[in-house]
Amino acid sequence: MKNFHLNHYEKAFANFLSDNRIRYIAVDEQKRAALGKTNLKSFDYLLYPPNQPTIITEVKGRKFAGTTFANLAGFECWVTADDVDGLANWQRIFGPTHSAAFVFAYKIENVDVDFDGRGVYEFKGLNYIFFSIRLADYIKFMKLRSPKWRTVTLPADKFRLCAVQLQNLLF
Repeated sequence: MKNFHLNHYEKAFANFLSDNRIRYIAVDEQKRAALGKTNLKSFDYLLYPPNQPTIITEVKGRKFAGTTFANLAGFECWVTADDVDGLANWQRIFGPTHSAAFVFAYKIENVDVDFDGRGVYEFKGLNYIFFSIRLADYIKFMKLRSPKWRTVTLPADKFRLCAVQLQNLLF
């Protein structure tokens, strides 16, 4: 598959999918005009997990600089309002055979981290963890982060409630 992604978060994510034999299509934003939706924010991947609906996915890369995953504290999960609107629109376009989710790809900044039993993915010498939040859950609990930048986020307690490790979503 052609790799046109520019950032290491998406490259790590695509490699994780390949390593775990999850079928996917990476969306080339420049080709979305073929769908006639040039004014609609694109998404990053269509995931085809076995025996589940197709998942429309927007990947957000973040850094985790904490020392423990216990209580899932210190995980930034902000997105833009356009990200939310775009995913919601694509979910409507694709219909009930698809679901939508954000995948937060966290690059682990510290060497000594208590992973609290969670699976960490190593890619090119860096450690990542992938959490997923279904779009419906994100919309239900999101709060305005910055009116100027049109960003929204989840409060920490709602992140803990809604975030699942990507493996739990796909398998």
